[in-house]
Amino acid sequence: MEYDYHEAMKLENQLCFPLYAAARKITGLYTPWLKPLDLTYTQYIVMLVLWEHHEITVGELCRRLYLDSGTISPLLKKLEAAGYLLRTRTKEDERVVEIRLTEAGAALQEAAKDIPKEVGSCVRLAPEKAGALYALLYEILGNE
Repeated sequence: MEYDYHEAMKLENQLCFPLYAAARKITGLYTPWLKPLDLTYTQYIVMLVLWEHHEITVGELCRRLYLDSGTISPLLKKLEAAGYLLRTRTKEDERVVEIRLTEAGAALQEAAKDIPKEVGSCVRLAPEKAGALYALLYEILGNE
């Protein structure tokens, strides 16, 4: 069968589009819960990593969030200005920046504790479908 670029160029035939639209829809569900905390979705996922690890390098944070340092750096500055984290250069290698959760950052977790439950209840997928989707998305992310 001959390649039909007209068919290939239809929006409905792009795998990237429903992924993009679904990601926007899901992250938008977080807005009512994050706004009172004065956090963006990306700041929230940074805080999720910090609540789990308490201390991490910028490089490792970027790797875990699939983001580059140019995207992360302004977020970290804002979170540091808010008092949620501290950034310091390591003595061993000044090019490496470590991020450490502050007491205020740790306390923010209590204010955010219901977000996963509240947002999870907004996405109506059977548990087996949610699990399959999760696995497929991480499979895509692993195909680099």
